[in-house]
Amino acid sequence: MNIPFTKMHGLGNNYIYIDGFKVALDEEDLSPLAQAVSNVYTGIGSDGLILMLPSDIADVRMRIFNKDGSEAMNCGNGLRCVAKLAYDLGYVDQTTFTVEAKSGVVDAEVEVEQGVVKNVSIDMGQPILERGKIPMETLTGDADDHVIQEPFLVGEENLYATAVSMGNPHVIFYVDDMVDAPLETVGPAVTNDSRFPEGVNVEFVEVLNNQEINFRVWERGSGITQACGTGACAAVVSSVLNDYVKKDKEVVVHLDGGDLMITWKEDGHVMMKGPAVTVATGEFYWQKI
Repeated sequence: MNIPFTKMHGLGNNYIYIDGFKVALDEEDLSPLAQAVSNVYTGIGSDGLILMLPSDIADVRMRIFNKDGSEAMNCGNGLRCVAKLAYDLGYVDQTTFTVEAKSGVVDAEVEVEQGVVKNVSIDMGQPILERGKIPMETLTGDADDHVIQEPFLVGEENLYATAVSMGNPHVIFYVDDMVDAPLETVGPAVTNDSRFPEGVNVEFVEVLNNQEINFRVWERGSGITQACGTGACAAVVSSVLNDYVKKDKEVVVHLDGGDLMITWKEDGHVMMKGPAVTVATGEFYWQKI
């Protein structure tokens, strides 16, 4: 079958988007389809597959599949792109609306200039800080403890971990210089570490000042990506917890793919603002094996 698709990216974090309002896919096909479209050699090439679907509790719904076929709970860059796509295709007629992800419903607002969505703001909700809810296991401590600069041995690397969930789990490590961040080795080792029963996204952060941080990420199920919206949110929350930046102050997060503006507000909600870009549209020939 020929499947119409849109390729989009948020700061280089690129996915293949399928309009589930018009295209019906079998549940058993979603994981292998995600792997097929993501393959840069035999498919289209992407960080995964995202479906935009009708919702019973929000204006639109999204489902996210990583390039390895696993389903994700949330994706900040994906949320922004789904918001843009829903507005562009006319499934919403207001600039503020709601999007349902597996982790819950969020509020979205699109900024439109001359009919084109330039930036999207998402209320990412409140971070989850309790160890047991992230989830992260430990031999000591309580499930309600917060994980802030906790010693974390990875091979011969003596690191200090801060853990945050933004609907999906993140662990943040700080470095003095991003050039020295061992992302390629620590990322794959930690993402499947037994201390994280559901896996984890791994971030390295370099604090530039109280309004800017550098950020790199190893995403579970995808590896190194150009950007991670939920990871950027988690990094700012972590940086507030570690007294590097201030709550209720906008922080510019410099990712490999560009910048996101993140604010952990006094009401506890994390606000994310950044671009969403359409790359191409086309049809993917899907042949079941």
